[in-house]
Amino acid sequence: MRRLEKIGLVGLGLVAGVTLSLHFAAMAEKDTPITPLPIEELRAFTEVFGHIKSSYVEPVSDKKLFTEAINGMLNGLDPHSAYLDADAFKDLQVGTQGEFGGLGIEVGIEEGLVKVISPIEDTPAYQAGVKSGDLIIKLDDSLVKGMSLNDAVKRMRGKPGSKITLTILRKDIPKPLTFTVMRAVIKVQSVKAKLIEPGYGFVRITQFQEHTGENLATALEKMVQDNKGALSGIVLDLRNDPGGLLDGAVAVSAAFLAKDALVVYTEGRTEDAKMRLTATPEFYLRGNSKNDYLKKVPASIKSVPLVVLVNGGSASASEIVAGALQDHKRGVIMGTQTFGKGSVQTVLPLGNNTAIKLTTARYYTPGGRSIQAKGIVPDILVDDPATAGMDNLFRLRESDLEKHLSNDKQPEDKAEPPPKVEAAAKNKSETEKSAPVEFGSKQDYQLNQAMNLLKGMKILQGK
Repeated sequence: MRRLEKIGLVGLGLVAGVTLSLHFAAMAEKDTPITPLPIEELRAFTEVFGHIKSSYVEPVSDKKLFTEAINGMLNGLDPHSAYLDADAFKDLQVGTQGEFGGLGIEVGIEEGLVKVISPIEDTPAYQAGVKSGDLIIKLDDSLVKGMSLNDAVKRMRGKPGSKITLTILRKDIPKPLTFTVMRAVIKVQSVKAKLIEPGYGFVRITQFQEHTGENLATALEKMVQDNKGALSGIVLDLRNDPGGLLDGAVAVSAAFLAKDALVVYTEGRTEDAKMRLTATPEFYLRGNSKNDYLKKVPASIKSVPLVVLVNGGSASASEIVAGALQDHKRGVIMGTQTFGKGSVQTVLPLGNNTAIKLTTARYYTPGGRSIQAKGIVPDILVDDPATAGMDNLFRLRESDLEKHLSNDKQPEDKAEPPPKVEAAAKNKSETEKSAPVEFGSKQDYQLNQAMNLLKGMKILQGK
């Protein structure tokens, strides 16, 4: 098994009604070194276990007690380590194929409430108007406070076509908002591409899935064919991309970088957690595949002017891509500061179809920067006036999560909202639930600014 497969996933949070993590690469199987057991701590554990079994107000099964003990160990480490029961483990594997049932929101836990990290594009929650930073306080008639995140996610799952009512707190809106969302079988289209106008292409990656690299290669080839020649510029849109598979991030980076260029490296305590991933097939082809789909990408793509759009919802795998392209000076990064998810999770099977998702490493850009709790700072900061700074005002970032890993290379910081954000927010209707502007549309301000930059670059090249 390749070391890439052993490291596993670079995921972000939980996906409500979907899975315990969308970001699954492979199951790590390795011998764990035996260390001496702490006798005093084990004695305290068995005493507590015995007291619960004999004195708790109601009988409790051994299975429940051990499961909750495992959950407690992992939840106390960091926001991304978790225990996966049989259902969660199965959902984890299914989720990376881009089709699953639920609402379509990336969520985390914040002060006992479920917090929306990002609604996934083109899903029921996104279309209903659920926004990043929303706090879910009720699921139908059940209060979320006191629920585990796993329990809340299970409640949000359900039969496609069934409805659930979310009661939400939104910053600067005094009254709770209610959203009735119909569950659906969600098919996430990983790559969306089109010619915006002759010579200029737009590629949006919504998530990094099993076939993202292949789909990107096909899209780039088709755009060049439709343009009847080399493109004058490309906008690569990674906004609100919560991440996904590590090999998908390497594939997308490799499509634009020179062969063998360093994409990302990882550092952890074990040898398996120390890797250098480059733009070569062994690091982006899955399994035993020998079909290098990037060979069909036109050679001109390696040098075409490139602008990469990011925002506070760009996390994990999308930050790897943005960081690699930025460090190699291959493209201009534009938008707002990214999420800051710079840790690697490995899936370790436990038997009985259960597993743990354990943080095993930090990842670093080719230039040695740690993204953890910091994110990628764009070369050109461009906020969308339609949201009046809401990206920074409402966004949950890695550095906001309790027990997040520290950045071992540079000071952490939280993105500050642009001036006059609060005034702009107060002008919003207290009951506003409108969905955000569609990325890639004519009303997409940041895309229009990226296009202006590409056209300016073409003029300068001509001179």
